[in-house]
Amino acid sequence: MGSLSAFKERLQYPTARRDESVVEDYHGVNVSDPYRWLEDPDAEEVKEFVEKQVKLSESVLKTCETKEKLHDKFTEFIDYPRFDTPFKRGNSYFYFHNSGLQAQSVLHFQNDLESEAEILLDPNTLSDDGTVSLNTLSISEDAKYLAYGLSSSGSDWVTIKVMKIEDKKVEPDSLSWVKFSGITWTHDGKGFFYSRYSAPQEGEKIDAGTETNSNLYHELYYHFLGTDQSEDVLCWRDQDNPKHMFGSKVTDDGKYLIMSIEEGCDPVNKVYHCDLSSLPKGLEGFRGSNALLPFVKLIDTFDAQYIAIANDATLFTFLTNKDAPKYKLVRVDLKEPSSWTDVIAEHEKDVLSTASAVNGDQLVVSYMSDVKHILQIRDLKSGSLLHKLPVDIGSVCGVFARRKDTTFFFRFTSFLTPGVIYKCDLSHEAPEVTVFREIGVPGFDRTAFQVTQVFYPSKDGTEIPMFIVARKDIKLDGSHPCLLYAYGGFSVSMTPFFSATRIVLSRHLGTVFCFANIRGGGEYGEEWHKSGALANKQNCFDDFISGAEYLVSAGYTQPRKLCIEGGSNGGILVGACINQRPDLFGCALAHVGVMDMLRFHKFTIGHAWTSEFGCSDKEEEFHWLIKYSPLHNVKRPWEQKTDRFVQYPSTMLLTADHDDRVVPLHTYKLLAVCLSTSCLLFVSSSPSSSSIETRFCFRRQCNMN
Repeated sequence: MGSLSAFKERLQYPTARRDESVVEDYHGVNVSDPYRWLEDPDAEEVKEFVEKQVKLSESVLKTCETKEKLHDKFTEFIDYPRFDTPFKRGNSYFYFHNSGLQAQSVLHFQNDLESEAEILLDPNTLSDDGTVSLNTLSISEDAKYLAYGLSSSGSDWVTIKVMKIEDKKVEPDSLSWVKFSGITWTHDGKGFFYSRYSAPQEGEKIDAGTETNSNLYHELYYHFLGTDQSEDVLCWRDQDNPKHMFGSKVTDDGKYLIMSIEEGCDPVNKVYHCDLSSLPKGLEGFRGSNALLPFVKLIDTFDAQYIAIANDATLFTFLTNKDAPKYKLVRVDLKEPSSWTDVIAEHEKDVLSTASAVNGDQLVVSYMSDVKHILQIRDLKSGSLLHKLPVDIGSVCGVFARRKDTTFFFRFTSFLTPGVIYKCDLSHEAPEVTVFREIGVPGFDRTAFQVTQVFYPSKDGTEIPMFIVARKDIKLDGSHPCLLYAYGGFSVSMTPFFSATRIVLSRHLGTVFCFANIRGGGEYGEEWHKSGALANKQNCFDDFISGAEYLVSAGYTQPRKLCIEGGSNGGILVGACINQRPDLFGCALAHVGVMDMLRFHKFTIGHAWTSEFGCSDKEEEFHWLIKYSPLHNVKRPWEQKTDRFVQYPSTMLLTADHDDRVVPLHTYKLLAVCLSTSCLLFVSSSPSSSSIETRFCFRRQCNMN
């Protein structure tokens, strides 16, 4: 931060009121919560608290000379055209394109791959201040209509609109209070399925996205084009299970509706199906009726994940982790639901990531091998390997394939490859893979950099993979600034990706940036995930800390030049690690972290995370959580178990006022606790690309020497 130390003497740190009366009994353990008043975002006292932190931080940020210089470099380097994988509906192709500095990518369409593309929807024009963004979309099977969901200020709440593609006319349809929902068209083009919560009670005023109440009683609806939302058909609800969430998918033949039911964030779900062709009067017969759709229960337990891949009449193929932590493909006949057979068995080492039907009876499947993707063509019926596709070391993403097509598209990226979109033609004896589009960054010389994958031992001896990206031939003399990032949760796999901003840091500041594939992710399947979840969460912190120690011992950096970063679940990671090893890091960035591990489940969708973290309502799980909860483990120098006072690293906490997933109160409360334990703090606010107010907090433990 440059002149930060010069400010320490004259900064006037705002104080936070402590309410000592708030004490909660957790299974016989009294835990004080003196800053619970910060949980109310509408309270004037909370707004005043935040504003004071904002002013202080802005006064310090203005002193950073490097900030403006880097801003110009960032702007210059990210100004390059980007494309996403094209996808096909009807006979038309659709894709997203960003010309360079656009805040949001623009949806284009073309009648065929040779015709001139037209803009279909430009999200950048949806609001004057850029706070409205495109959240989801779906195009009808005949490519006549586009249904798209809009989000305001970064909230998870979505409003669905409909556009007629031929004349780009926005229809009067408008569906509100949609959340955690896809859009699934029926093949007759009359309408689509979506999921939502009930609207607030009449007269209740809320700024959607700032509320903290739990999201309960999800419902599945069908909307007929041209009708009011009040006429939508309620397809499914479950009043006995308020935490259940419903997703839907219409099969490629248009006959079945597959409903996936989830309760938490674990990769497990129930599967129900409804034969739409068997409904006597179709979905129209349910208009004005209180009857739910006649779903049949195929899987009615939360013991594994099942993702429908393809079907031939009643014969269905699923991707699953049932008795296969690295996943496999299985088949079942709906007429004999108790009889399942393996199509592609679980691999001994590699994780089966995705599978899509293509070219009639073929599959394009992606495996993850030591955090790098492998792409194959297999037989849909037997699962046998037909072809291995040539793919460089990196990530395959955005695979778009349809069973009726002989070609498919996929996108490749890596730490040094901005993106290549490939077209694969399966109409010949051997697949023909050609470059469809290649994304180039002017002035970027990939040969000036090197990527190394290392495996280092964690505290318990487990080998943890980590990618290290640096300028070529750097000296391992400990002189380099280093940025270490990880996520480690919810079975999310962090594979190689291109980051223009990190390349700028490496080019101009000599930064080494590193990505640790710590436990809790899905890089090696469900066993890897579970070894970093629930009672095993400390493994995530140990893995991350061991990664930092490796970077120091190997000569890449030294503690005062090492910055750690993480967001959401990764924000917990950063918060816990600076509490446990403040001596190991020079600074830390925690984006929208879940910091109060005793109360997270009480706000918005937090209850879904108990499958990952546990819940303080249960005694055993409370004892897991209290040990690492960032909010409850901030220590003053004299409380640290060391023979000398140790400064906390300078820390920046970021949150957003319309983040209704990880609500801002987590950051506010941690900030207040730091103030009360003699930490030096300051907060800033600045607009993001979508003009959402973002708050920053820098923290450095006061020097007690």
